[in-house]
Amino acid sequence: MANNLTVLDSLQFIIDTTKLAEAERRYYEHLSGVNPDDAAMREENARLKKNIEDLQNQVKQLNERVSKLELAAGGKPVETKPPVVSSGDTNKKVEDDDDVDLFGSDDEEDAEAAKVREQRLAEYAAKKTKKPALVAKSNVILDVKPWDDETDMKVLETEVRKIEMDGLLWGSAKLVPLAYGIKKLQIATVVEDDKVSIDELTEKIQEIEDYVQSVDIAAFNKI
Repeated sequence: MANNLTVLDSLQFIIDTTKLAEAERRYYEHLSGVNPDDAAMREENARLKKNIEDLQNQVKQLNERVSKLELAAGGKPVETKPPVVSSGDTNKKVEDDDDVDLFGSDDEEDAEAAKVREQRLAEYAAKKTKKPALVAKSNVILDVKPWDDETDMKVLETEVRKIEMDGLLWGSAKLVPLAYGIKKLQIATVVEDDKVSIDELTEKIQEIEDYVQSVDIAAFNKI
């Protein structure tokens, strides 16, 4: 570092010496053509002389400073050595760097993503469990035939609708002509397939022996 300063100061010394020589040259040129009665010229010469004296003082100070720096350096460039770092300090620094995780490790990100995925799967499973299961149903139309034309069809329909079963829902009904003035009762039902047996239902209707001669399935459609 001291060697660098010496070089810089030497360069400054050369520059200032050049300025000094130039100032002296201009000063003596003015002296050679000066008129003693010219006040302005005398003032200019005095200013130039003062500049020369200032430059001489700066050169003198610079020389003294350069000499002191050379003596302090012993005439040799000062060597700078990098700080010695022990292996223990190096290991400690590496450990400290490992402790600082600015972006998070991939393992932490994978664990977080897996946790979110498991949570969503659990929510989906719970939602699916709470969702009511699809109930299979059928729309069945029955033809209920009376014994003759004297059978009271209103009473027959009332007796049929008295039949109750879990999963059975009676619908609309109408009278459909057969022959010789006889009409049959055509009645619609909606049944849950897992709960209601159509065979069992027709048997219950046929048990109304005073009014019912037979029961037929006119239509059977899945809903």
